[in-house]
Amino acid sequence: MAPIFIKTILISESVDPRCKTILEENGIRVTEKQNMKKDELMAEIKDYDGLVVRSATKVTSDIINAANLIIIGRAGTGVDNVDVDAATKKGIIVMNTPSGNTISAAELTCALLMSLSRNVPQAAMSMKQGNWDRKKFMGAELYGKVLGIVGLGRIGKEVASRMQSFGMRTIGYDPITPPEVTASWGVEQMSLEQLWPQCDYITVHTPLMPSTVGLLNDETFAKCKKGVKVVNCARGGIIDEAALLRALESGQCGGAGLDVFVEEPPKNRSLVDHPNVISCPHLGASTTEAQARCGEDIALQIVDMVKGKKLVGAVNAQVLASTFSQESHQLIKLGEAVGAVLQSCATSSKKMYKHVQITTQGDCMKSSTGYMTSSVLVGLLNHESGCCPNLINVLSLAKESGITVNQNHCASDGAASGVCKVEIVANGSSYKASGSVQGGVPVLLELSDSVFKQPVSLTGNLLFFKASASPQLLSSLAGLLATEGVEIESYSAPADRTGDLWYCVGLSSLLRDLSALNPLVKEAAQLTI
Repeated sequence: MAPIFIKTILISESVDPRCKTILEENGIRVTEKQNMKKDELMAEIKDYDGLVVRSATKVTSDIINAANLIIIGRAGTGVDNVDVDAATKKGIIVMNTPSGNTISAAELTCALLMSLSRNVPQAAMSMKQGNWDRKKFMGAELYGKVLGIVGLGRIGKEVASRMQSFGMRTIGYDPITPPEVTASWGVEQMSLEQLWPQCDYITVHTPLMPSTVGLLNDETFAKCKKGVKVVNCARGGIIDEAALLRALESGQCGGAGLDVFVEEPPKNRSLVDHPNVISCPHLGASTTEAQARCGEDIALQIVDMVKGKKLVGAVNAQVLASTFSQESHQLIKLGEAVGAVLQSCATSSKKMYKHVQITTQGDCMKSSTGYMTSSVLVGLLNHESGCCPNLINVLSLAKESGITVNQNHCASDGAASGVCKVEIVANGSSYKASGSVQGGVPVLLELSDSVFKQPVSLTGNLLFFKASASPQLLSSLAGLLATEGVEIESYSAPADRTGDLWYCVGLSSLLRDLSALNPLVKEAAQLTI
């Protein structure tokens, strides 16, 4: 991946001290300012490359647009408090620590399941009030009961393994994790329609998104066993709070363990005050170990990214994950350069392109199609008005601009191994280019059917022009350029010498006005790479 320079980071919440220590040990200046109001954060954030938060800081689009950030790191699981779409649009990497609080969240889930089965908090409170109510707090064994786990990621897996040790049968649902994988953990996967009626206990471990809001509602509670007990240590809103209260009042739900709420802290106390509800103030990650792990993880992930080692935890920049090699750096430069050449050609002819076809060829480029597509688009969009494309935001920028993008990969025929071919269609006309990396340098092999005798090194000041083949072309061009005070440093001619063809000239400096070439050429474009 192209180097990412992060010199300054703001930590806006209480994060484990190891986070600051690790960042500073690796040459990143760190400032800690907690409990800032939105306006204070918007004013402060302009001076930093990175922002590290937990869950209290709401990183809204206003804050993102006021900043010049490269990365937003959340020391925890999920990024509900970050406007990921706004960050992506600005090309900002959003990163979390997906495994930092896994154990803590799983253990709290298990604690709530056990507390629900034996009424532990209620009994403890009764004892403190001087009572001895043995009959009032009759419980039930977990042994032999069915636990439904909705969301079989890291936390769901850990909950399953722990509750299996109590002799519970674990069933579950997850739209991503394959059933054969969860079967190896002892979890039988099934549809939600099959799952609801079988469960004695249900726990949810999904992100909060449109498809999971109100996942447990009046309709789903009606499909469950009477007296089912539910736990939510994931995100408030996955269980419809009003529906849960109705189910508790009717006895359809026998109890609930809630660590999270739609509004935190909850102003509506109906659930918190219900005798069959055990509630906690969002303690899923509130262990010394989880906080130390999350703080350390986010710092190490940022350092690894900056040093070009690897990318872990990025929620909106998956395209970068395969760009941590010298070969990928060269291919990204190739894609950007080829895109820039075509953009220059289309702009010089005042033609707007709306379709881009990108084809990678050869086994060595099989895994690079994703970032090659993005890098070509960066080159194509780099000089658009008000546009600051990078590998993170360029696909969405292209979509906003009404540009359709198609990409594919084809096998090598031997000679054409490791080639990137790009075609743009502009107002019915098309411009095509193909390039590769030779000797560690990006080169252009072909431009709109003109195959260059010697590949064009894509670096420096380049003039591309279309003209009729003529023995006097080079000398005439040299004379014309000399009158403009520009020297020729390299010259690339097409192998075919018939018809109107594209040529490339390396220049000492760009021409002030391309119209000076009108007596000799039919089209011309220049750029600096």
